[in-house]
Amino acid sequence: MGESVGMNNEKLIELRNISKSFDGEQILKSINLDIHKKEFITLLGPSGCGKTTTLRIIAGFVTPDEGEVIFEGKKINDLPPHKRNVNTVFQRYALFPHLNVYENIAFGLRLAKTPDEEIRTRVSEMLSLVNLRGFEKRDVTSLSGGQQQRVAIARALINRPEVLLLDEPLGALDLKLRKDMQVELKRMQRETGITFIYVTHDQEEALSMSDTVVVMANGSIQQIGTPEKIYNEPENAFVADFIGESNIVNGTMIKDYTVSFAKQVFTCEDAGFEPNEPVDVVVRPEDIDIVPLDKAMLTGQVTAVTFKGDYYEVIVDIDHFKWMIETTDRVEVGQTLGISIDPYEIQVMKKSEFSGMFGDYSTFSDEIEHLSDVETEETK
Repeated sequence: MGESVGMNNEKLIELRNISKSFDGEQILKSINLDIHKKEFITLLGPSGCGKTTTLRIIAGFVTPDEGEVIFEGKKINDLPPHKRNVNTVFQRYALFPHLNVYENIAFGLRLAKTPDEEIRTRVSEMLSLVNLRGFEKRDVTSLSGGQQQRVAIARALINRPEVLLLDEPLGALDLKLRKDMQVELKRMQRETGITFIYVTHDQEEALSMSDTVVVMANGSIQQIGTPEKIYNEPENAFVADFIGESNIVNGTMIKDYTVSFAKQVFTCEDAGFEPNEPVDVVVRPEDIDIVPLDKAMLTGQVTAVTFKGDYYEVIVDIDHFKWMIETTDRVEVGQTLGISIDPYEIQVMKKSEFSGMFGDYSTFSDEIEHLSDVETEETK
């Protein structure tokens, strides 16, 4: 599976063989995960994969059926949430509407009967950290979504938890604000040195913010690694498909550094497979070169071209498999296209339960049409 790659080698939280079922349905299947001090770690996956349940188990809101939650070397399965040195920021910020910005942020310190002078100093520090100086007296209901988000984070951080849990906290914000807040959250995490455990289904968010990404599906961890490792070296077809666009084809690993797919033999940089082992091969759309037909490794017919602003997304039928290519070259539907793939752009993966489920764009346009039908139904 690969070790977690934190900013600090000191383990803070260890999840050991954590399983959890609700109403007879298994949500988590023997999860093992190490979380390190000062790490920004993201649990990434689709709805229902178990990422929020994992977060709630760390927070203490959910008790695992099996396994151990270890915090700084001590088992804390039975420790209630308020006794754990963690704070949670939810998608719905749960601010107190009757309190102003200052009192919302100060709330945890007032509960702890902290002296007024210290409260003033620490609220001032927090307002600086979240860029809300001068907002002390403002009514929280008059703030924008992004500002409310900052108040919620300041309120969670003022108690100086060792861990901040963030459950889809940017989900309610528009795209521009989300991008700004991603940068802000990363800055806050670096400045405070607090471990952030972040839950999202947004791949771009996970890649741009995290030290470590934990990709989850069907209640299991599929891969743990840096954003670069997860993107460039996915361990199975699910990870390859979920993180960015991927062409995933059936292949055969003939021998070390030699793989066959699409009825051709290619040199690659992978080794350690059995001779003639069936494999999944992933090639990213941006890693495929369009070349003159006489220099092509593969040729096919263009079936769709979509303008994406700074590039074209091209679907090419190569031997009844629809490949996606991202290119700045202008091509036409119906054109015969030649492509070339460098050895280091070919990533070979073991067969898995996800093999054959992703990576062929033949259903691409049908799915989009179906999604718009569903939206219409839901918005009626």
